Amino acid sequence: MNLKKLTSLALALTMTASLAACSGGPSKPSEAPAESQAAESAAPVTSDLKVGVFYYQYSDPYITSVRTNMDAKLTDLGVTFQDFDGANSQPTQTDQINTAITDGYNFLIVNIVETASPEAAQGAVDAAKAKDIPIVFFNREVSDEVVNSYEKCAFVGTNAPEAGHLQGKMIGEYLVANWDTVDLNGDGKISYALMKGQEGNAEAEARSQYGVEDANAVLTAAGKPELSYFLGDTAATKYQVDPNGAWSSQAGFDFMSTNLSSYSDANKNMIELVICNNDGMAEGVVSALQSVGYNTGDGKSIPVFGVDATDSAKALIKAGQMTATVKQDAVGMAETICALTANVKDGKAVMEGIADTYNVDSGVAKVRVPYGVYDATSAD
Repeated sequence: MNLKKLTSLALALTMTASLAACSGGPSKPSEAPAESQAAESAAPVTSDLKVGVFYYQYSDPYITSVRTNMDAKLTDLGVTFQDFDGANSQPTQTDQINTAITDGYNFLIVNIVETASPEAAQGAVDAAKAKDIPIVFFNREVSDEVVNSYEKCAFVGTNAPEAGHLQGKMIGEYLVANWDTVDLNGDGKISYALMKGQEGNAEAEARSQYGVEDANAVLTAAGKPELSYFLGDTAATKYQVDPNGAWSSQAGFDFMSTNLSSYSDANKNMIELVICNNDGMAEGVVSALQSVGYNTGDGKSIPVFGVDATDSAKALIKAGQMTATVKQDAVGMAETICALTANVKDGKAVMEGIADTYNVDSGVAKVRVPYGVYDATSAD
């Protein structure tokens, strides 16, 4: 073999080794809850973009679905990325973001933990801005002021009131159609419980408000009385909030189990409807109801409504154990975020061309992913 051929062969082998060393792909959780380890993948990296994706909590069922879809789409984009689990702790997530910036991550995608005040999100923006790093928040709403404080900042999420409006209309129509069946004690009104995910969270506030208000509007238009909170209409708050702000199935189960110890068929004051801010809490409620013989799919049942359309909730709905949910599109969320990521990868502005395809708020770089309705008649 002549010198020219030997040189060509050596060059080819060097390029092959280089590509193998740069392969990237989805991240898998490490044994420590705060961070995941990068997984091996055959997909080649085609960009020098190094993406940190910061989730408020891996264990949230909806977030799990988003993460699964995001991992796949980021892999398809050919970028290096790593997932981080904030474990529902803002100090943990803040440390992760600051460490990632120090470690050379040059694009940040953040599902912020703390939503009751803007300080945490603003701190992340300020840290990114100091290093000229684009940052995109998603799912958990941040203020317009935070987004507008940096030209390389954006938000991808839903229109928070929309879920409440859809859920409320759905509940009202269901009750009008099934009034006599739902009114278990025949007192002419429907007693409800409401499971709220987190105080100060825009989605939780809007769902709690409009889920009830819009249901009442449908009921009164049909000549029916408004919903009656099971603890009395003079209760200081007409909801039960997850004390950990985790929107968890455990919170839904614990609250409903406690409720059922006093509000039951035997006492003739059974809770007749449960409205939940997400499917995780709804699943916990269903489990508590099943422990006293309700919602088994064959026999007596209490209507339970959620939000998210997680796979497990859809299975309960198809089995007749849960009534319906509002679909928060995990696939659409991941696709939209990755459209912004593709812009950054290609050297464009974060929001370049996004308004041509997606719904964008006026005056602020906020992209909205629409909700839908999912019930027993819906196709998967």
